[in-house]
Amino acid sequence: MPPTAPRPAALRRLTVPVALLAVLPLAGCGTPPELRQPAQGAAAPTATGAPTPSAPTAAPTTPAARTVTPTASDLVAVPCRSGPSGDRVVSLLRGSARVLPRDVRVRVRIGPLCAGDWQYTVLAVTGHEELQAVTRGRPTALELVTAGTDVCGVEVRALAPPGIRTLACDGAPGA
Repeated sequence: MPPTAPRPAALRRLTVPVALLAVLPLAGCGTPPELRQPAQGAAAPTATGAPTPSAPTAAPTTPAARTVTPTASDLVAVPCRSGPSGDRVVSLLRGSARVLPRDVRVRVRIGPLCAGDWQYTVLAVTGHEELQAVTRGRPTALELVTAGTDVCGVEVRALAPPGIRTLACDGAPGA
């Protein structure tokens, strides 16, 4: 029996689904990246597809860097002459800072050592690891910067005077 030619109605039924299958995957893609509007300040693509350099309309601005010129009292941390006392640092850590519970025994092992208006103190805490504390401010208005076993955080590295930064980040003398 010879093969029969498809009927026109059957052919039409096949043509529509085949055409949809060919077109639908392309319809969901949206505009190709090379035909989209370039972001402001970005180089527009050329015929070769390589970006061309664009000249900025204004020079980029950066925030003014804070320049700190260390004084002699900032370079080396020395025992604090006018406070705070070790007891004052412990009171801060037990009080508003809530770092130390009231019932744990604490002994000041090093410090407070001062550089500028920053202080560094090392405490021996019974039953726990040694605790380091970095504070700043006047003895009567002491502010906790950080406390823990590693106090070389971003604020200490970025803002502390060199004498405190050396102790906090490079190790305490006698540790």
